[in-house]
Amino acid sequence: MVIAAITFLISILFFLQNSYLNGGLTLSIFWLMLAIAFLQIEKLKKFVYTILILGAVSISMTYPQYFVSIGDFQLKKLIVPLLQIITFGVGCTMGWRDLRGAIKMPKAVLVGLMCQYIIMPIVAFGIAKLFGFPPEIAAGVVLVGCMPGGLASNVMAFIAKANVALSVTITAISTLLAPLMTPLLMKLLGGQFVPINFMDMFWEILKIVIIPIFLGIFFYHFFHKKASWIDRVMPKISMAGIACIIIIITAAGRDNLVSIGLTLVFAMFLHMTIGFFLGYYGSLLFGLSKINARTVAIEVGMQNGGLASGIAVQMGKIATLGLAPAVNGPVMNTTFSLIATWWGSKSVDELKDDYPILLKT
Repeated sequence: MVIAAITFLISILFFLQNSYLNGGLTLSIFWLMLAIAFLQIEKLKKFVYTILILGAVSISMTYPQYFVSIGDFQLKKLIVPLLQIITFGVGCTMGWRDLRGAIKMPKAVLVGLMCQYIIMPIVAFGIAKLFGFPPEIAAGVVLVGCMPGGLASNVMAFIAKANVALSVTITAISTLLAPLMTPLLMKLLGGQFVPINFMDMFWEILKIVIIPIFLGIFFYHFFHKKASWIDRVMPKISMAGIACIIIIITAAGRDNLVSIGLTLVFAMFLHMTIGFFLGYYGSLLFGLSKINARTVAIEVGMQNGGLASGIAVQMGKIATLGLAPAVNGPVMNTTFSLIATWWGSKSVDELKDDYPILLKT
């Protein structure tokens, strides 16, 4: 912790002196030291992955040339295969039981889906207009808003002592609806910034998410007992894959991030926060329990930025359209790690008004 504090102060001094290379290097060391320190504290271990992601972003911002290509091979070509491996792993941990959850909790699932595909796209469009981003970057903000639930939301629901079964079900159903809903919403909203081809996006989502997930479910059903090791390996592969995707996109869009980075970070934080609050209080308005309201709030606030990144790559706009998904990942994981940990430390009955941590801060 001492070394982390020292390197952080040194990095600030470097940045104040416009020595950005040295500042970026020492900032990266700060994140590494902080992660090592957190590993020694049981209650803080859950934040280590997010901290390492922030460190990786610092490195890729400082030395982008090393994460754009290797020889003649463009590293952005790895993004779609990595996403397909990650979503295959998700399918391997699912069974048809997860999809049957919609029958048991129809009202809560419907409220979650309505919030996911109505609130987030409209809020994203409003933010893109309000901040006046260049067209392709604005379209990236809308793209994040049109995504289904993020894969990490199920973990956050578990930490927050929310309804994990409901979280898994909403994620699964919203993902299955994505080939239709995402291109449709992007055509209506994102199409005001850049041209959108509905069928091309429909097919890309099928390739990146739907087909790998169903292959994973097939594998789970027929081969899971013979390959139980996959439950231990796939989460680690997924975490590494997400980190690689964020690094590659950050490096590719480094110049644009330098010019609008902080503004885009704030915009994505605002998008996530509004979605979180509306998801939570909207659920209470529709008569859901506080436990289910927590779950919907997490689902609505956490978007599948990886899928958005894959679509940006396939559209050939990774350095512009892909920036919002890249920024959204670290912002989303950091914020929801804090919220989930705070919620998880208290039962629903202990929270006088059960208001979210963001309101308190």
